Amino acid sequence: MEQLPRIESGIAGLDTLLNGGLVAGSSYIIQGRPGSGKTIFANQIAFHHAAHGGRVLFATLLSETHERLFQFLSTLSFFDRERIGREMQFVSAFDTLQSEGLDEVVKLLRREISRQKASVLIVDGVLNARSRADTAIDTKKFIAELQGHAAFAGCTVLFLTSARLDDGSPEHTMVDGVIELGDDLTGARSVRRLNLRKTRGSGAISGLHEFEITENGIVIYPRLEAVLGRPSVPDDLDLGRTSTGVDDVDRLIGGGLQKGSSTLLIGPSGSGKTSLGISFVSQATVDEPGLIFGFYESEERLKRKASALGFGLAQKIEDGAVHVLWQPTTERLLDALGHRLLNAVRQKNIKRVLIDSLGGIARAAVRSNRVTEFFTALIGELRAMGVTVIATWEIRDMFDSNAQAPALELSSIFDNLILLRFIEDQTQLRRILTVIKVRDSEYDPSFHEMVLNQDGIRLNAPGEPSARQLEASRPRLGG
Repeated sequence: MEQLPRIESGIAGLDTLLNGGLVAGSSYIIQGRPGSGKTIFANQIAFHHAAHGGRVLFATLLSETHERLFQFLSTLSFFDRERIGREMQFVSAFDTLQSEGLDEVVKLLRREISRQKASVLIVDGVLNARSRADTAIDTKKFIAELQGHAAFAGCTVLFLTSARLDDGSPEHTMVDGVIELGDDLTGARSVRRLNLRKTRGSGAISGLHEFEITENGIVIYPRLEAVLGRPSVPDDLDLGRTSTGVDDVDRLIGGGLQKGSSTLLIGPSGSGKTSLGISFVSQATVDEPGLIFGFYESEERLKRKASALGFGLAQKIEDGAVHVLWQPTTERLLDALGHRLLNAVRQKNIKRVLIDSLGGIARAAVRSNRVTEFFTALIGELRAMGVTVIATWEIRDMFDSNAQAPALELSSIFDNLILLRFIEDQTQLRRILTVIKVRDSEYDPSFHEMVLNQDGIRLNAPGEPSARQLEASRPRLGG
């Protein structure tokens, strides 16, 4: 299949959505209400294009001065004032529009495109042009004539408008692509979203994608389940086994975890999920490093917990065998978390990951009905990369014998399920570990008491807690 020539946007995530970038010589409408990020979006593309040898003509149909625009852009890292007047020319067509009309604006921009040898044209304020048009045909004529002149010069055009144009508007019917910037208000939280409403000549990833405006400009986070509907690399099904760091647990699951497998630890707070996960990650080496992707415990707290159990996590971190990415459960973007995890795995060649916890990630979802598809894509990609994963999921009831696992669809994503919970034994609380599932392998489903102390983690043989108590606490996992 022939690939159309592209222009890199310089906006993280956008070229992924557009299957390589903007189609060279095409025209796009960038629309969104005031404050949605259109001007940053266009200027980020413009400065990136200029920095890579292109020439940009930025024409404004608004009354705002260019110096005021530069003042706001100067707070962003991509802004380079030295390019203005060289590779980038800023022209105001506001007075021409007001006094002479659309035809004269077209003539002005045609001359400037030719004079500047522009390869990207940005027209800001299309709403003003629309208001000066007597009929819809006049608007079409304005767009068509600019497109024609730009295309003849091999120039890509971005039209910026604050109008919320519908799909049947004259502007939409004329251009090759429509990119809409907006936001959703969920409770007190506002989440910025990008929607590719039209992308002619491009196998784009449509739908809503989250983005944020940072000091580096706009960063887009493509929906993980859309980008990774299928893992990027084929699965290797025969990678051998790796230890959990607890010999007793390894024996229960047939000699250790299969490399490249995913394990879900389910249990209430304090049941030992994180401790077992730390034991697993502490087996990492510099050649096969590990990663703790956590939400509730900072690096220092993890070191303290590991030290109390006799795990040498601090030394592993110092040696570079273990890395920690900690983010508090404040306002986060779901896809940003997924991409952050996968990027860290790729960059550091991570081979074992502790996600503590899935609930911390799920809390970032504005639309909860996405969670299962998101985790399917995330775990599937990690598995395909040969990463062994342990994830935790917290349940609320400490003693519930009808312990509720995550939704059945989510449970089925994982190769192994291990349940941790408490039982009351006279005057003591006992932690009980039960293996619920090990995919494609024999395992011991017996109840075992899990003991945590300064010597690490061990499992007591079945039968030490009374048989009646264990039977009463037998897990019956629900959806």
